[in-house]
Amino acid sequence: MVLLSCYRHVNATESPPYTVVLSAPDLEIRLYRDSSWISAAVAGGTSFNKSTHDGFHRLYQYVHGGNEYNTRFKITTPTVTTVTAAASNGSSDYLVSMYVASISSPPMASPQLNLHISNWKNHCVAVRRFSGFAGDDNIYKERSLLSFSLAKSLILNGKNVSISDDKSSYSIAQYNASSHLSGRVNEAWINVIPCPVLH
Repeated sequence: MVLLSCYRHVNATESPPYTVVLSAPDLEIRLYRDSSWISAAVAGGTSFNKSTHDGFHRLYQYVHGGNEYNTRFKITTPTVTTVTAAASNGSSDYLVSMYVASISSPPMASPQLNLHISNWKNHCVAVRRFSGFAGDDNIYKERSLLSFSLAKSLILNGKNVSISDDKSSYSIAQYNASSHLSGRVNEAWINVIPCPVLH
């Protein structure tokens, strides 16, 4: 059975569908099916907060008509910021992405926005929920706690399973607008290898 994100009601917007593969007290593993996303790359950033803001600003322009057909779309949730391992100078590469809901062929972005459409293939993601604001002061801690939980023995269909995480990057999914001060929902995401239901 396909479960939609239980946090859809946060902004009453569309979210990518997923199936929960494994549920544990401190994490869950989800299978996300093929889907389309629009993404803004922010290379060499030194701040999650600033890079996410910069990327989201460009995505916001896209969904409000900054595309080849001047089409306006509803904002979807979550906004996902992927952080690639930091370089020796302390900078990281960030990719800020938004789900392009129910559109088989999303229009190309206006060139000045420097966005690209990416098609996510079926893959599994380990997820840890956390509240409050996601920011430079807490995202790495949440990612580390999720990685620690993945290292524990997990049981799927009555059998112990060993799941490795992709250590090259992690993502932070945010479900609320910055103006929402309470009841905030965030998630740390790590791609898992192998996906328990795809192998």
